[in-house]
Amino acid sequence: MSAPSCTRRDILRSLAAACVLGPSLARAADQDAFPSKPIRMIVPFAPGGSTDVLTRLIGAQLSGRLKQPVTVENRTGASGNIAADYVAKSPPDGYTLVMGSIGTHATNPLIYRDMPYDPVTDFAPIALAGEVTLVLVVHPDLKVQSVKELVQLLKSRPGSISYASGGVGASQHLAAELFKYSTQTSMLHVPYKGSAGALVDLVSGRVPVMFADLPLVLPNIQSGALRALAVCDPVRNAVIPEVMTMQQAGVADYVATAWYALFAPAKTPADPLQILQRNVSAILHEPDTIKSIQDIGAKPGDAVGDKLRAFQLNEIARWKTVVKVAGISMDN
Repeated sequence: MSAPSCTRRDILRSLAAACVLGPSLARAADQDAFPSKPIRMIVPFAPGGSTDVLTRLIGAQLSGRLKQPVTVENRTGASGNIAADYVAKSPPDGYTLVMGSIGTHATNPLIYRDMPYDPVTDFAPIALAGEVTLVLVVHPDLKVQSVKELVQLLKSRPGSISYASGGVGASQHLAAELFKYSTQTSMLHVPYKGSAGALVDLVSGRVPVMFADLPLVLPNIQSGALRALAVCDPVRNAVIPEVMTMQQAGVADYVATAWYALFAPAKTPADPLQILQRNVSAILHEPDTIKSIQDIGAKPGDAVGDKLRAFQLNEIARWKTVVKVAGISMDN
């Protein structure tokens, strides 16, 4: 017995079902295909700094994993707010990301009265890319050989010695203000548009002191162009093990680190977000990546997704007191 032939009503029902399912299937195909075009990673600071170095290292490996170009763009200004705001207002599709910092995603809201974005609600957390050792360095012309001697000099010449940073609210600025508070000393802050610019004047001796990202100044320490007095981590750094910690140098309970984390715009769909989280996390656990990051004086991050969010919220709370006591504000 032959199968019954399709009636006109059956055909119409099939067409109607296709019309209903079509858009859903198309959306699913689009999500499954992520990424189907180049990804942009926005760096809020100038080329050459630690943020830039880490972003390019991760971006190159992410490109290989996802089989799509990953471009790095530097958008400077307003202590990183310009770049972060740009990404916050970008389409939430996973194709535009920002390598945030302690400034852009923790302390800037404590410093700026009018923020163009919310560092928590306007972003979806991907992964903590790395934590960078901060090191107190001085130009050799500044005749101090230790933290103790620097403190003595600052107390004998209050407010007359300047220090450089990558910008107001940057990790280098916060570390210096914590040092001033902890040692009851004073220095003149000279902010730059990124750490790389600060390094030029630091090496020339125009600004003699900086709490710098170790990757940025390591070659200068090794060459003798700068003198390292102490690292700001709770333990010594394996790259420069001869340099004591700030606590060992006599500044009790002092700890300050720089950190950099990858964020997407809020409301980025779960599929692209999870693909990015999974791949960036895998990159940060690869032995070659770990060695590359450690060789520049940093350590890979281990917080992904919700763990990064918890870390971010803790940092906001931790630095609130320092910002208040130091009176750090862009509205002064």
